[in-house]
Amino acid sequence: MRTTKTLITATSLAALTGLVLTGCSTASSSDSGGDSGEKVTITYSNFISNGGNEENLQKIVDAFEEENPDITVEVQTAPYSDYFTQLQTDLAAGTQADVFDVDAGSFPNIAANGVLAPLEGVDASAYRESVLDVYSVDGVQYGLPTSFSDVVLFYNKELFDAAGVDYPTSDWTWADEKAAAEKLTDAASGVWGDYQPISYYEYYKAVDQAGGSFLNEDGTAAAFDSEAGLAAAEWLAGKSGTVMPTAADGAGTPDFDTNLFKDGKLAMWHTGIWMISLVGDLPFEWDIAVEPGDVQQASATFSNAVVVSESSEHKEAAQKWAEFLTSSKTMVDVRLEAGWELPAISDESLLQPYLEQTPPANRQAVFDSLDNIAVAPDLGPNATQIQDAVTNALGEIAAGRAEADAAIAALAEQVNALLEQ
Repeated sequence: MRTTKTLITATSLAALTGLVLTGCSTASSSDSGGDSGEKVTITYSNFISNGGNEENLQKIVDAFEEENPDITVEVQTAPYSDYFTQLQTDLAAGTQADVFDVDAGSFPNIAANGVLAPLEGVDASAYRESVLDVYSVDGVQYGLPTSFSDVVLFYNKELFDAAGVDYPTSDWTWADEKAAAEKLTDAASGVWGDYQPISYYEYYKAVDQAGGSFLNEDGTAAAFDSEAGLAAAEWLAGKSGTVMPTAADGAGTPDFDTNLFKDGKLAMWHTGIWMISLVGDLPFEWDIAVEPGDVQQASATFSNAVVVSESSEHKEAAQKWAEFLTSSKTMVDVRLEAGWELPAISDESLLQPYLEQTPPANRQAVFDSLDNIAVAPDLGPNATQIQDAVTNALGEIAAGRAEADAAIAALAEQVNALLEQ
């Protein structure tokens, strides 16, 4: 089963990797009742509600406490930019909450430090298996996903119709996308057939789509200096100036691709589902599809989760809250009504209100993309440097200043050196 991860800042990642863990959670120091049926208080530290969803989280807390009158949940909220620095401090001091947020990028390092309690008796069928698996280690579940988002292919139906090109389907390959993009591009009129950022974030996924892997099996060395890695580089860089605008045209600058699509000048656009609400209703019809692959499909997916502290004195109550926060109907209803990311649940009947919203009509592609998740490699403390090096190398290839085979070979050496530090 494939796994995925989001990014955490290199500073926080390095700090989390090197944690010295002591003590136990202070969350339960005043609650001597444990899980024996007496009233207990658990603490929940989060970043997911910061920035406008604090009241929505409180609705879920209120519903949980009504169902579980013996458990009180005290919520602590911090912005994502500060959250992991504070978590690092709490873990080192043993003052972490009973339940706390992680994302797929931070989870492996936190789990490796032995601070998480295994979750017993979880109903795995309630969750999207591919997302749930991200938060397990050696078959043991340590986290439950609260939400996910992924990258899909947006497309302008009007441009497809005008060019007489069939709409993208879930069976499309890179070859299909390329052929369509060439027919859809009219550079003289400022219309482009395709847009995919030439960056690390797209490259590791494209390597997967080409049947390869960014790192070797144990994650210690680059594996993209391969036929698949070269194909992925040529796929991304080869779009620039042919079916996609160049950096000189503005590609890569803030909101360039968004505005190009909204202006009806872009036929296909690789971007995340978070853009659905930002794009909204347009003066032309548009839809989404699962991203095409080469050897196989592989979609970039980002997720958040909650975990229970190993040092919590109320693990049973803490897990009960974690399960309610991630799989209850109350949570689903609150999230969908608020437009607050998507829950990673398996019951699509609960997600029907989301699926029925238009545009886009094919919201099912959001969930179909989870069938094949691209592996986002753990790059260690030098993650930022590695990501920048990949993006820069791809940019040199796209600009015609470097040959792909030589650039990828040199990049692999650079990445290996950074992995060894």
